[in-house]
Amino acid sequence: MSAMTGVLYGALIVYLGGWFLGYWTGNFSLLLFVLTVVTLAYWLAERLRFAPARAAAAAALAQQDTARRGELARMGIEKVDGDLAQAQHKLLMQPWWLDWTAGLFPVILVVFLLRSFLFEPFKIPSGSMVPTLAVGDLILVSKFHYGVRLPVINKKIIDNNDVQRGDVMVFRYPVDPRLDYIKRVVGLPGDEVSYLNQKLSINGQPVPTVAQGEHYDDDSLSYAPLFTEKLGNVEHQIRVEPRRSAYYGGDPKHFPMAENCRYSPEGVTCKVPPGHYFMMGDNRDNSQDSRFWGFVPDENIVGKAFFVWMNFGNLGRIGSFH
Repeated sequence: MSAMTGVLYGALIVYLGGWFLGYWTGNFSLLLFVLTVVTLAYWLAERLRFAPARAAAAAALAQQDTARRGELARMGIEKVDGDLAQAQHKLLMQPWWLDWTAGLFPVILVVFLLRSFLFEPFKIPSGSMVPTLAVGDLILVSKFHYGVRLPVINKKIIDNNDVQRGDVMVFRYPVDPRLDYIKRVVGLPGDEVSYLNQKLSINGQPVPTVAQGEHYDDDSLSYAPLFTEKLGNVEHQIRVEPRRSAYYGGDPKHFPMAENCRYSPEGVTCKVPPGHYFMMGDNRDNSQDSRFWGFVPDENIVGKAFFVWMNFGNLGRIGSFH
């Protein structure tokens, strides 16, 4: 068993090392699920087999010691060498391969349950959500806000709140579901979303915006106009760069249901299909979002982002956001 445990730990180190070095993209949900199952198997084996076997061996040793002392006493020998308590302690000790598997099961199980059904931490890797979220923000995502989903397969089993325009959502990137993205919900199923000449409209109605002066972005070291935008009941800030052109790449028809979108020199208009959402970054001219890669299906939803719990470069960013 110790050899097999060593092989398992070696495979884990190789997997994490390749993930860290960029040789492949890891799946933390799947990894955590596998670790939970493996450590559960060791935990059950410890409780049902290994611990009782060690206890039986310690009891047998005690019986043997008692019989030995009785035999020596009959021979007139009163003083007997040997420390029974120390020997029993060594017999009852968990070997390292159980200590580092069965011993970790309760901790891994708690992390798995918290991360799968309650809250999951994420780190903001890019400036696509500036000014709402900055590079380096460590955020919390509610996994149950939109409903309870089974881990790994992400299948919803219990409904909760409906997705609303203006929500900041974490979702699996439709192009590569192994990656998690964060954007703002702009279009709901059935909506017609237009972003023309850097103006957002939904179902033919312009989304209200109010100019707020200039915004300086620490990441890009640049200024751009700042606006307050109201999507549904949510007021939030957006950053717009008037000098950027509305260019969305070459042939746009490379994502599922791309026929729902019309591209022009002024921008893009899309009809959101059933069961899908149109997502945009608050840094409107520096965001790879639904304008480029299409709609987010409901089964890709991870949860609703709601709180910055740490930014090591700026502690003032800690708190809730809209």
